[in-house]
Amino acid sequence: MQLNELRQKTKRETKKRVGRSGSRGKTSGRGHKGQKARAGHRIRPEIRDAVKKLPKRRGYGKNRARTVNDSVIRNTPVNLGALEESFQEGERVTPETLFQKGLISLGKGKISKVKILGGGAVAKKLLVSGCSLSQTAREAILRAGGSVE
Repeated sequence: MQLNELRQKTKRETKKRVGRSGSRGKTSGRGHKGQKARAGHRIRPEIRDAVKKLPKRRGYGKNRARTVNDSVIRNTPVNLGALEESFQEGERVTPETLFQKGLISLGKGKISKVKILGGGAVAKKLLVSGCSLSQTAREAILRAGGSVE
């Protein structure tokens, strides 16, 4: 056997060369003129036009405090009026009891911190513990005969 007698086992596949006479001449399967007929043509994605129309926001992400430091559990506000409706005279108000009564929800699988605000009026004696209070809420609870721990 000589070197010139060697044959390849598999046929060599060549890319179809368009635009070189024959059946793929003239427009070479690209239609006619324009951007789509050119080599290396690329049409701008439609979504990019929508993105360009959106307003830019300042900072790191749209809301830096939430995107960067999202592990902080924020206070859930509860008004005095809601306490007046949900609790009986002399009952203890804690984040756990507020969750049981449905006034607050879980935040990241935990009972969130609570801040009691002075919206509404309270006439019942309530024992508040484990919650932060606004100044007006504190005064209203103490005025009604309740206690704050």
